[in-house]
Amino acid sequence: MMMTDTAVPSLQRYAWISIGAAIATILLKGVAWHLTGSVGLLSDAIESFVNLAGALMALWMLWLAEQPADEDHPHGHGKAEHFSSAFEGFLIILAAVSIGYTAIERFINPQPIEAVGIGLVVSVAASVINLLVARLLLKAGREHQSITLEADAHHLMTDVWTSVGVILGVGLVAMSGWNWLDPTIAVLVAANIVWTGWQLMHRSASGLMDTALPPEQKRLITEVFDRYIEQGIAYHALRTRQAGRRSFISFHALVPGKWSVQEAHDWVERIERDLRTAIPNCHITSHLEPIDDPCSMDDQALDRAR
Repeated sequence: MMMTDTAVPSLQRYAWISIGAAIATILLKGVAWHLTGSVGLLSDAIESFVNLAGALMALWMLWLAEQPADEDHPHGHGKAEHFSSAFEGFLIILAAVSIGYTAIERFINPQPIEAVGIGLVVSVAASVINLLVARLLLKAGREHQSITLEADAHHLMTDVWTSVGVILGVGLVAMSGWNWLDPTIAVLVAANIVWTGWQLMHRSASGLMDTALPPEQKRLITEVFDRYIEQGIAYHALRTRQAGRRSFISFHALVPGKWSVQEAHDWVERIERDLRTAIPNCHITSHLEPIDDPCSMDDQALDRAR
């Protein structure tokens, strides 16, 4: 028994918001770097270019993920979202390498920082934009179970905290005159970016490897099945996976052998209805088996026992 596809709202508008925010922050941080000459602020501006590339990739993958299932992709295109977050993670690591190289060069050839006040004000404005957009994307990503929006949101939040560190560093240089603080913070920024990129790539790989739904969702699924124990219905071979916004659930329903096909079907329909309520936007595949037939226990694993 398979659930029919239901329409889900498009999330492409959030990607366009992210693109607009990235362009705005690139301009603002570029001005801040030009005014101050700070390599820390330059590292911040470089990361915003990564934000733009990631947002463009997110728009493409969200469009692809929303395409309906076809003959070559009968399970839909939801996994395209995982490619988006993996690509963004890769770009983040490339940006970190670039930032690290620039910081090392500034260690060798230190330069004074100028126009600190104006530069920091511009950088703060860019950080506020990122903060507001990140909160919007994170809320939408969690609400719609979109790894693409969540990845973009976490990256923007990392950018916010990075900006806070850079602003603090530039301020300390201005007060102390220790120019080596600027490239030092740039190196720390690069390290933080590498960690963020690695986390995004790891999560994307997990999605492409058909990792099961998180424990909280599996607990909700188990609670649904527990409601039907008193009716004589058991289950096994429960398998779950996530593909972008869509969840996939498959299971074998074990029912009394004396039941008619219609009666058993009606009960399984109730179970599937409750599962769809507990796990929105899920595709369910179920298989009926008589609970008193020993052969029903032979197909719990991926490969039949005998």
